[in-house]
Amino acid sequence: MRPGFFWCKGNRAGVWHGMWMRSLNGESDGKGKMKEKLRLAVFGHKRWSREGGVEIVVKELCTRMAQNGCDVTCYNRAGHHVSGAEYDDAGKTEYEGIRQKAVPTIERRGLAAVSSSAFAALYSAFGKYDVVHIHAEGPAFFAWLPKMFGKRVVVTVHGIDWQREKWQSGLGSKFIHQGEKNAAKYADEVIVLSKGVQDYFKETYGRETHFIPNGVNRPEVRKAKLIRDNFGLEKDSYILFLGRLVPEKGIRYLVEAFKNVKTDKKLVIAGGSSDTDSFMEELKELAKGDERILFTGFVQGAMLDELYSNAYIYTLPSDLEGMPLSLLEAMSYGNCCLVSDIPECAEVVEDKALIFKKSDVEDLREKLQEACDHPEMVMKMKKQAADFICEKYNWDEVVKETMKLYRR
Repeated sequence: MRPGFFWCKGNRAGVWHGMWMRSLNGESDGKGKMKEKLRLAVFGHKRWSREGGVEIVVKELCTRMAQNGCDVTCYNRAGHHVSGAEYDDAGKTEYEGIRQKAVPTIERRGLAAVSSSAFAALYSAFGKYDVVHIHAEGPAFFAWLPKMFGKRVVVTVHGIDWQREKWQSGLGSKFIHQGEKNAAKYADEVIVLSKGVQDYFKETYGRETHFIPNGVNRPEVRKAKLIRDNFGLEKDSYILFLGRLVPEKGIRYLVEAFKNVKTDKKLVIAGGSSDTDSFMEELKELAKGDERILFTGFVQGAMLDELYSNAYIYTLPSDLEGMPLSLLEAMSYGNCCLVSDIPECAEVVEDKALIFKKSDVEDLREKLQEACDHPEMVMKMKKQAADFICEKYNWDEVVKETMKLYRR
């Protein structure tokens, strides 16, 4: 009897599951010979957290890869969570079988990502790894380093980051743009999260890429309890934005539009700052005089679940996205969503959400007003959202396709 098949004797489904698992983690070469576990190094995220979409993706992928038998090491930035030290994960060195290693980090705006990525690339290059998976364009600047030491390098491009407003001055945009070029030049495989970015890499660099969108979990919908006690929120009493508070998310338009919407519903803006608090302060100044607008700060755990579970609608008015994970999550909770018409959002929602013209405050105001005035339309969208998105995007399938690239 072959090793690994004793547990599923007489169970055809179990046999095929065992074969699939073994083909992913490399325990068998298909001829009955045993091979070592695939050794994977991952960097480009901030740390093991929910600080942003990249961090969520890394957690989802790495957790499943470790469960599938991979030997995974994550190289994290040193320092504190962007929303404060109270959200730090108490310096864990291992999480669900995944090694967590903090790398030296220069704690200054613009230098934290560069310095941590440089050290992570060095450790990955000299470490005993089969594959180095780099997330995001900036960290991909160092793709050449592990490549030079014989590692297989995979880069996931989460979006065209050098176009973000925060990088439009100084050297940040040039560094990230060069990271994009290095990904195209040095990576063995490049993963993109949208068809638009796939077309961009083909047209700009002649580089073939792999379109592997993010996945989503089907969550447990929770009743309003914590959000009632902390913020006075009830089911369907608020419109929700949840994400990083950065200019390209379109939150300025959202606040300006909402101030002219005639409704008793609140606008809840949930999320922490990125790098500095200046943009959050700008938003709070813009929201002054409208007591319906509520800023919760960074949320996670049960509080986050309740906010998603009880929103009247979820809105994402972004100018720029890679693949908006918060949008997938919002729909998985059965939310009616209102999004800008950028391809990265429109590709996700298809005809299962409300759409407004990017950057158009008046069109956003009209769509918000329409949603508030027509609850039957909102309820129709809610009923179809969860099944649609959970069938379309699946984390296990993402892991399966990603690990195929590790083994090519």
